[in-house]
Amino acid sequence: MDTITDQTIKRFKQIREENHYTQSDFAQVLQIKNSTADIERGKTKISGKVVAKLLQEFNVNPLWLFGESNQKKIQLYQGDVSPKVITIDSQNNENIVLVTIKAAAGYPHNVQDVDWYQQLPAFDIPLPEYRNATYRGFQVEGDSMMPLLEPKEWVIGKAVNNLSEIGNHVICVVVLEDSVVVKKIRKNEDASVLTLISLNAEYLPYNIQTHQVIELWEVNSKLSFNIDANSDTASIKQLQEAMVALTSEVRNMKS
Repeated sequence: MDTITDQTIKRFKQIREENHYTQSDFAQVLQIKNSTADIERGKTKISGKVVAKLLQEFNVNPLWLFGESNQKKIQLYQGDVSPKVITIDSQNNENIVLVTIKAAAGYPHNVQDVDWYQQLPAFDIPLPEYRNATYRGFQVEGDSMMPLLEPKEWVIGKAVNNLSEIGNHVICVVVLEDSVVVKKIRKNEDASVLTLISLNAEYLPYNIQTHQVIELWEVNSKLSFNIDANSDTASIKQLQEAMVALTSEVRNMKS
């Protein structure tokens, strides 16, 4: 087989190590068999398919990989995360489609299917806060965003057209290639990577590539049906009990 230069081998290995992949895991990402060991030994040539995957997954500049440029990364993905379908009512006014937990499972695969959206419930909120923009409702799955968002509550998201528009530490509905999640977003120095953060400390943050984001909706409100009529009474009772206990402790200290 053709050999490849030492510099290209070193740069290929550098990408793998920077992203903390084993040789077998890296091979899986690049969609090649078994391991990248033969490439790193110089026994196997880097195919055009592998070069394309390096560009797609890690923004690796092919010219840098082969030693013909000092620019390591190029921005392949332009950050378009705008809605792929806009829904309207019988009066040609935009409405708010509601995506249930069940519907969310199929959302990424039907994101451009106009007929699919017609099956989802939709409504309009006649308030100024919901004018002059596109909004969509998503039902929250799981407890990763507690205590702010309870399971099965609804969030209303405002459409984001480009990743450059979104700020740091904003809660968003993130439509990925295979799932829909509600997370706080953190941008990184490497613009090709986003960190998704849960509010529930039991769930660790994790990174995604920006090109994996199909749509982005900035959460600006929620619909909750978990109203506890006794919550205020319970809180007052707990406060009273705490004050009694504190008073007792002070008296004991004085005596």
